Amino acid sequence: MGIFDFLFKKTDTVKNENTIDSTELLKGKKSASSKKEVKTALSLHPDWEVPQEQQYIFNFLANDLAPLQPNQLSLSTISMEEKDGDWFVRAFFRSSLDHAIELGEIELYILDKDGELLASKRFDFSALGVIPAESARPWVFTFEKGTQKQALDGVPEEGWRIAFNLVFLRGHQLDLDPSWEKQLTAAQKEHLENIVKGLPELKDAEINFTGLQIQQTDEGALNATVLIRNGHHKAVNLEQLPLEIYDANSNRVAHGSFKMDPPITVEPNTTKPWTFIFPASLVEKEELDLSRWSARVARQS
Repeated sequence: MGIFDFLFKKTDTVKNENTIDSTELLKGKKSASSKKEVKTALSLHPDWEVPQEQQYIFNFLANDLAPLQPNQLSLSTISMEEKDGDWFVRAFFRSSLDHAIELGEIELYILDKDGELLASKRFDFSALGVIPAESARPWVFTFEKGTQKQALDGVPEEGWRIAFNLVFLRGHQLDLDPSWEKQLTAAQKEHLENIVKGLPELKDAEINFTGLQIQQTDEGALNATVLIRNGHHKAVNLEQLPLEIYDANSNRVAHGSFKMDPPITVEPNTTKPWTFIFPASLVEKEELDLSRWSARVARQS
């Protein structure tokens, strides 16, 4: 379906803006603009044949858009329509840069009035074409039913908005606790960052525990360093964690329930290393093959 299958309407209004610094999306220097504010001009895709009434509506809405600061990119929420369970979101993608840009894959969110996630999807922004300097391009973003996180009857209530997923734009990152920041050398931090970069991509909202390093002390305790990986769009707080250790033969060799005080916070789309100490009393086997091992969250009975 194209943009003119879901026309912008006379009753449409500009509802809100989601604005980011251009460096969040574009690698490189900012424009050397001397302007205090930038009024974006309507820009239509060169392949479009725009009906006259739609041209009038585009112009009216574009004139109603608030000025941007230099070096900003913005999504201006207009309206949404539902058809066969899919959501069709009318918006303007805007740039206050002093040069044209062409973008690639960007993940967008639909958020409700309280900031809760309603839908997420990665879009190929190259379909929008080249975005001229200081311009506003209308577009219809389709969020299929499978991209929606909550089952709603029709479209969301007033106050929803379309937004950039800044966590996705940054990419998955290492999240070190302040105590780790102090203890690790720059080389050790870089080594951890490279390990995190090489791990498989997480599924949406997945929480994963990946074994990093394990050692048995002379007293028989196990010190297991685990990478706690958060693929969710929000931070995760861990207060109580029932954890099991399995050896190379898939045998459970230790288990324990760890109470974190204060809780461990893992920021969205990050990986945090943490060391869990299993006293000898929680180690179930004397002979351990730890040439390969895994950490798992125990199922609650």
